[in-house]
Amino acid sequence: MVEQGPHLVWDWNGTLLDDMTAVVGATNAALAVVEFGPITVEQYRAWYRIPIPRFYEGMLGRIPTDQEWLDMEVAFHAAYLERQGGCGLTVGAAELLVEWRGAGRSQSLLSMYGHEELVPAVRERGIESHFVRVDGRRGPSGVSKAESMARHLRALAKTVSPERTVVIGDAADDALAAAHVGAHAVLYTGGSHIRENLEPVGVPVVDSLAEAVELAARLVDRA
Repeated sequence: MVEQGPHLVWDWNGTLLDDMTAVVGATNAALAVVEFGPITVEQYRAWYRIPIPRFYEGMLGRIPTDQEWLDMEVAFHAAYLERQGGCGLTVGAAELLVEWRGAGRSQSLLSMYGHEELVPAVRERGIESHFVRVDGRRGPSGVSKAESMARHLRALAKTVSPERTVVIGDAADDALAAAHVGAHAVLYTGGSHIRENLEPVGVPVVDSLAEAVELAARLVDRA
């Protein structure tokens, strides 16, 4: 039995990184491929879902064809890369990472943003040293985070136990990934989902990352 804990697994896009304007701009570039859009940040947050083709289906009234999906992915990633450099960390995020690590607790980062793009993005913002592990997506995009979460925690198994782990993210899929591995989850309303779409998931929902960290510590203490 692993004794170390508590451990946080942070999400990146929409959680630690305040990038919703970049994401929506890139989504509009993707939608332009099928001559749809543009949409607003508010519409994006109300409609967002995983898997991503289902998100597009909600807007288009149909699932994109295989070729459309490929073309939309290319357009999205090109547009996002142009925009993400100007995105900063969510208010208070850097301080929370320092405080958690300073208290002798561990934390890692797991994102469905491509691994080769994620690592330099984290490094450029000066926070890489706070994490015991940083993992981005290795494989097809638009899929659930569950299997990536399982691989992430297996890689940390010598020092981290799922029952003393809390996933902090902005999407329903973060909570589903946490449940998949037996971890806790706290969802943040400042990213991809509105509160009304997060509350039915059945895990705590908060409006700030500070609240998320405070609640995470309490969840693990009760475990």
